[in-house]
Amino acid sequence: MTSIPYAIEARGLRKEYGPKIAVRSLDLAIEPGQVYGFLGPNGAGKTTSVKMLLGLVHPTAGESRLLGVPSGSPQARKRVGFLPEHFRFHEWLAADEFLRYHGRLHCMSRADAGRRADELLERVGLHDARTRRLSTFSKGMLQRIGLAQALLHDPDIVFLDEPTSGLDPLGRRMVRDVIHDLAHRNKTVFLNSHLLSEIEVTCTRVAFVTDGVVRHETDLGEGHRDGLLFVTLRVDRVDEPLLQGLRRWSTQVEPSPDEAHTVTLRLDSESALPEIARWLVDRGNALYTLAPRTLSLEDLFVSIVESNTP
Repeated sequence: MTSIPYAIEARGLRKEYGPKIAVRSLDLAIEPGQVYGFLGPNGAGKTTSVKMLLGLVHPTAGESRLLGVPSGSPQARKRVGFLPEHFRFHEWLAADEFLRYHGRLHCMSRADAGRRADELLERVGLHDARTRRLSTFSKGMLQRIGLAQALLHDPDIVFLDEPTSGLDPLGRRMVRDVIHDLAHRNKTVFLNSHLLSEIEVTCTRVAFVTDGVVRHETDLGEGHRDGLLFVTLRVDRVDEPLLQGLRRWSTQVEPSPDEAHTVTLRLDSESALPEIARWLVDRGNALYTLAPRTLSLEDLFVSIVESNTP
């Protein structure tokens, strides 16, 4: 049976600019249909990573593939849409002319390009401005037309770099709706955004990146979120054998300095909670409290960035 290739795959991607290392070693394996968030602080190598995945920047080392073919190849590019963070469009063109022009660049017929342009102008809320030149558009309107351009040829993978920049709440909701529709049709969305609230309500999986290295990945779908769970235990006694025993489930086990007989540990998921409770009772501990607490995406982001900053 033929296996389905990853939508986006990277192995050891590295980019050096002279003595500066922009991306140290990027590894990704993103399945089709995922809405994948790419998070990291300024200078983490996110933009350079995206450009290498698109074939716009040649890596110093490593390789990447889109839908099973090398990044940057004609076979990959014709199946990819891209909205960069910093863009300059043809300001002298009207909105519908701009989209029809790009449709022709994608080898669409004039009729198909016109039909698709009308559909997308309606979808992004610009149908009434279709005859206006882009030079008269606000930043938010340009963001909308840029999104329409990225979707014009119905790509299988869409890279969106800060897609809600400059948009009001209605515009951000429109972008979320478009992304959800893409996921429903099994399209893959690679989303780079500084707005953690947008990532949290939009993405199905997220990677945290520092220094061009993925430090942690977690699912953001329904149910638990890996790496986002802290558990407080209150027992009758806290001793070194108890702490050592709990470390089989967590590398982060900390007695509370303020509350006696209390321990906090970080878990990858809540599935270990029943086993931990049974182990405590079997070793003779009285268990008074077992209280899981889900971290916010912001808390996890800060924790990972701080722990990987020299």
